[in-house]
Amino acid sequence: MTRTQLAPGTAVVTVPGQGLAVRTPDGEFLRVNTGQVAPEALVARLAGGETAPDAERDALVGAFAAAGYLAPPRAPWPAARRTVLLTGARTLTEPLAALLAAAGAEPRTGTADEAATAVRGHAAAVVWCLDEAVPHGLWDEADRLPERGVAWLRCHREGLQAWIEPTAARPGDVTSAQVRMRRLAATSAHRELAAYWNGHRLESGAPTSTAASAALIAALLATDLAAWAHGTPDNRRLRRIDLRDLTVTAHTVLPVPDVAPLPRPAE
Repeated sequence: MTRTQLAPGTAVVTVPGQGLAVRTPDGEFLRVNTGQVAPEALVARLAGGETAPDAERDALVGAFAAAGYLAPPRAPWPAARRTVLLTGARTLTEPLAALLAAAGAEPRTGTADEAATAVRGHAAAVVWCLDEAVPHGLWDEADRLPERGVAWLRCHREGLQAWIEPTAARPGDVTSAQVRMRRLAATSAHRELAAYWNGHRLESGAPTSTAASAALIAALLATDLAAWAHGTPDNRRLRRIDLRDLTVTAHTVLPVPDVAPLPRPAE
């Protein structure tokens, strides 16, 4: 018999005198009508124990699965997407490498030149982590990685905010250059932001990244890589992490279409 396991964040609660309830991952409580099935028998089955077949109880378990309250079997990391090349700040790449290895990927460290020019077969994905703002033009070559069949993930820090850009896995996905264009278009301080990116700034030399913030950023990147590896990437989500309280906000970002050529003047 297949063992069951509750989905992360889900709990089954035995309420004295009331039977069972489900606490959903969103924190809501739902009453469970077990019918003729003893609550303790359902709990034993949901706890993953080996029990004798029972049609009514197994139908309830099926309802839990249909509602998304049971964890699906964990799929192994696809072999064709195991090699992940990491480059950039070691404070971020080292915890990320540990998480990827534990998940079944094969992370390895490379130089910036290796990352920017990777091709399919050399690496399935490239992750470039910066603990600073992105210098002008640094990621221009890497933005072409999806055209070569290589997935492209990146993160960087601007003062006390870190940014995780969307996964680019195929031609037409959002590139770093397009993120910059969208961010400039979304702010009235576009001249100031462009000047900041271009290095016209004086900043405190005090360290801002901590073990906690690095762990959070690494976990978010590892989650993005796992989603890409299993074919469900979120390639239009730009995330901002406030390094003061580790608050994460997400913003939808769309590709920037190519500019149509101007019509030729009439002769």
